[in-house]
Amino acid sequence: MKDDTQAMLVISIFIVAKLVVSGKHIPTTLEGPFDPVTIRFDPSLRRGSDDIPMDDPRLKKNVTSMFPEQIALALSTPSSIWVSWVTGDAQVGPNVTALDPTSVASEVWYGKESGNYTSKGRGKATVYSQLYPFEGLLNYTSAIIHHVRIDGLEPETKYYYKCGDSSLPAMSEEHVFETLPLPAQNSYPRRIAVIGDLGLTRNSSTTIDHLTKNDPSLVLMVGDMTYANQYLTTGGKGVPCFSCAFPDAPIRETYQPRWDGWGRFMEPLISRVPMMVIEGNHEIEPQAAGITFKSYLARFAFPAEESGSNSNFYYSFDAGGVHFVMLGAYVDYNSTGAQYAWLKEDLRKVDRTVTPWLVAAWHPPWYNSYSSHYQEFECMRQEMEELLYQYGVDIVFSGHVHAYERMNRVYNYTLDACGPIYITVGDGGNIEKVDVDHADDPGKCPSEGDNIPEIGGVCHLNFSSGPAKGNFCWGRQPEWSAFRESSFGHGMLEVLNSTYALWTWHRNQDVYKEDNPGDQIYIVRQPELCTPSAPGSTETEHGAQGSAAVSAKCSSILLFFILAFVVYVTVSV
Repeated sequence: MKDDTQAMLVISIFIVAKLVVSGKHIPTTLEGPFDPVTIRFDPSLRRGSDDIPMDDPRLKKNVTSMFPEQIALALSTPSSIWVSWVTGDAQVGPNVTALDPTSVASEVWYGKESGNYTSKGRGKATVYSQLYPFEGLLNYTSAIIHHVRIDGLEPETKYYYKCGDSSLPAMSEEHVFETLPLPAQNSYPRRIAVIGDLGLTRNSSTTIDHLTKNDPSLVLMVGDMTYANQYLTTGGKGVPCFSCAFPDAPIRETYQPRWDGWGRFMEPLISRVPMMVIEGNHEIEPQAAGITFKSYLARFAFPAEESGSNSNFYYSFDAGGVHFVMLGAYVDYNSTGAQYAWLKEDLRKVDRTVTPWLVAAWHPPWYNSYSSHYQEFECMRQEMEELLYQYGVDIVFSGHVHAYERMNRVYNYTLDACGPIYITVGDGGNIEKVDVDHADDPGKCPSEGDNIPEIGGVCHLNFSSGPAKGNFCWGRQPEWSAFRESSFGHGMLEVLNSTYALWTWHRNQDVYKEDNPGDQIYIVRQPELCTPSAPGSTETEHGAQGSAAVSAKCSSILLFFILAFVVYVTVSV
């Protein structure tokens, strides 16, 4: 406890010193809940942009034969990492023949010195097909996709690696990555990028360039990656009316080469920085015989088995002192299902003395005040929210809505000092453009028959109490919505210690402006107030919210101003 107090004092002094020196006030969640703020779409900006064509240099294949491309990293355990890549050539046409994944080896050579590879790892390879037995639609079979897990890695250490097949020989150029710190109370990744609904447009390019410039050590991708399922219509503009051109095809064709282009587009970043993904609705990609999610399941490596999950649609992992829970909105999330049972057990095993921060992510937001996707996943919220609340989840990231929104701490649509901070970052830059309409704008409330999820039930509700009582939509920006803005961008989470984390959202249009965030706040955990509890406990057991909350908040503010005065005097002298 003494060490924790000292650590909090040090970080508090650091924060106050930063504010005094910069002259800028960065709010903390201790000052909340905040009055709702809306920054409306700037009409001088374009709401969207065209897809990047397949012959663009960032999307074209630039290796020959069986040499690796689309190289990517993903976390496995604190001492291991996944390396993935693609070799060979994909096929597109009415008749395709799958490649033999055993025809080329999956090897990774790695070591702590450039050119000196002291360890080797071997893994598995796979191929997948996207088939459409309908006249005019083109089938696809992938190149060979490799996944190798390399083990025995030391924390916070730089490793150099090559991947490929040394017998051909066909090894990649040397790449480098740095491992994350081990799970510990005051040991965290330097900077975690959060992005959703990226796509492959000119705006996507700006987003990734901006994100790369901000130098993350981990990337969290909250679904809807390529929008390959829209390229032949909205993106490539080949078929403006799909049902008109193909009246006998019950399935819309997904242009799978966009996945290969996206892998090349992302490689400069994710060949050196691990990226953790979760599925979105644009990854469903239905094909013949009701098969779905083939690209998602084949192209990415997941720590599902490592985290006790039997599905790549939901899993967890540790990144220093942060435990991440990645949930699937497009598989069964009911309280009687496998995902819920896994989640309950995963949360039960979390040791908050080792990983104090608990962060959850999935694609469609539960709290959303935009017209787009309003209350779309209310069923999922009703099934799972109580469990996340009882175990004290600190932050929730989602995408799906193509705009930015940060909530006040909320639980069951009610302001709650112990609820998570929900953040929507579905603003990566995709072809579907920025969402600009709010459900509380006059005439913009969707009907209760709108926003039907592709998978799962419908549980739209009229509010039974509070400012929206008796209504489906709020008449003004909801009190749980602290800040919303219709712009493309990305977020960065910098966890400073077991109590403080700095969240920054960057607009794309500010890419050339130094230190000019669109939204910034210190998210502060209050474990002394909000002690996680087992399911079935009362709200009082979860954390007193009356005088105790006021007392804690006042004490924190008093400490803040005392420290500010001390630092100000010190700097002045």
